[in-house]
Amino acid sequence: MKITAYIIAYNEEEKIADCIGSVLWADEVIVADSFSEDRTAEIAESLGAKVVQIEFNGFGALRNEAIKHCSHEWIYSLDSDERCTPEVRDEILELIQDAPLDIYRQPRRNYFMGRWIRFSGWYPNYRQPQLFRNGKMTYDLKPVHEGFVSHSDKPIGALKCAIWQFPFKDLDEVLHKANRYSRLGVAKLEERGKKGSLGKAFAHGFWAFFKHYFLKLGFLDGGAGFVIAAAYFDQSFYRYAKLTEVQSHGWPPPEAKPVLRKDAGADV
Repeated sequence: MKITAYIIAYNEEEKIADCIGSVLWADEVIVADSFSEDRTAEIAESLGAKVVQIEFNGFGALRNEAIKHCSHEWIYSLDSDERCTPEVRDEILELIQDAPLDIYRQPRRNYFMGRWIRFSGWYPNYRQPQLFRNGKMTYDLKPVHEGFVSHSDKPIGALKCAIWQFPFKDLDEVLHKANRYSRLGVAKLEERGKKGSLGKAFAHGFWAFFKHYFLKLGFLDGGAGFVIAAAYFDQSFYRYAKLTEVQSHGWPPPEAKPVLRKDAGADV
């Protein structure tokens, strides 16, 4: 059985080489790039990956387009901030020779602020299934936090070995992602018929912080756990605050009249 690994990327020149390097065991490596403005595509091609340029219209649509370029029976999905390990490689290559199921989830271990995160809802951290037979899974069209659509009559399985994820290189990336995801999340809220207000924004932000810091034991991850919970507060708060802004048609400045000299007869 042959397998294609596909990676989605945008301006990831600092991460893409290590990501591709972790899946060079695959029979085909596809990098779905959204017209990066740095050296992402150049680096990927130099490592033997096939680069396809796909205009970004949300993560679900991006992944569906990436799948269309995958040639082999099995597909393995990896993001540019994730790394496959030798243990994962061995588990996948053995499994696909006679896999009883068509779709598999995979746990992730996150490394952030110089430590492996053990709590905060980040371990074991599953996203949508990452290993699946070609044609047996697609993604919904949500712009962010996209889900998946199974086209198999079998249940979803789970791999045992965890990949590594390095979600943020620094705090600037934390803030950038919170801003980007909150912006993309507005459309998702509108589709669900949600109404925005600053009160709702604070309530959702507070709940997100409380859930990750206390209920998911983020406080046991030290300072990193606090930063993670605060990032969830920001993302949730600004998602509803931006929804409020959109539904209020923005907040234009007050009307300002020209200010002239008194002797010109202008109002002051």
